[in-house]
Amino acid sequence: MKRLTLLATLSLLAWPAAATPEEGLSAIGDLGQLNGQALACGNMSVASQAKKLVIAHAPKTRNYGEVFEEQTNAAFLRQGKDHAECPTDEDFAGALRSLSNRLQVALPAPPQPSPPPANQAAGR
Repeated sequence: MKRLTLLATLSLLAWPAAATPEEGLSAIGDLGQLNGQALACGNMSVASQAKKLVIAHAPKTRNYGEVFEEQTNAAFLRQGKDHAECPTDEDFAGALRSLSNRLQVALPAPPQPSPPPANQAAGR
């Protein structure tokens, strides 16, 4: 019995902790920062990918949208004001991967609906 209790306890400790709402907002804010920097640097591909991540992961609430927009604007203005060097494509890609992983934990994307079978889509 003690082994079973120990095993159950260890299993719970090994299970990833549920993300808090603050972690989700933080990840969305960081994604907004990346989006603003990408826009200021003219990297529309990264900005597009950042927006897709927000759409896929963030709850459709004003709070999440405002955090993303505020951080986007702040990063865009800071990049221009500081005349900072733009990150390389590899740096942007690494940051996107990292944020995507954080979002998967903090705000898992809901499953996407399956497209209708080809024979049903053609019959419309």
